[in-house]
Amino acid sequence: MIIATVVLAPRERQVLEGLAAGSTLSVVALDLKIRESTAASYLKMAKHKLHGVRETAAAIAVGYATRAITRPPLLESETLHLPPEQRDLVPLIARGMRAAQMATELNLPINDVRANGRELLVTLGAHNRNHVVTRAWQLQLLTADVVGEWLR
Repeated sequence: MIIATVVLAPRERQVLEGLAAGSTLSVVALDLKIRESTAASYLKMAKHKLHGVRETAAAIAVGYATRAITRPPLLESETLHLPPEQRDLVPLIARGMRAAQMATELNLPINDVRANGRELLVTLGAHNRNHVVTRAWQLQLLTADVVGEWLR
């Protein structure tokens, strides 16, 4: 499925790319020399343009799929061993689901989902959920086709 390109304003793109790199909103604002509330406003506008998603992880995934933000360089995934219970979380995190929603979706206890999520962060070398989306994109665990399917 081909997803139409979305154009973000420069600051919207910069805020989203900073978050995609694993930084917090306060760090991104500091780096851009703007107030955190201003950065939050840019993020809100970007989410609206990116198919109205509500969660930042989803905005990053849609941003990559629509080329609204710069796609990260791809990495070789041959040496990555990602157990199925961690791999199953990737598209759910990218959709912006919380642990309770993922537990329901996967029919697993919430504590198992949380433990698998923590292990996923370590396995991917990610700083947070937003960074998981970037690392998953780099390893091609998340693609424009995957994002396009849940945008339908």
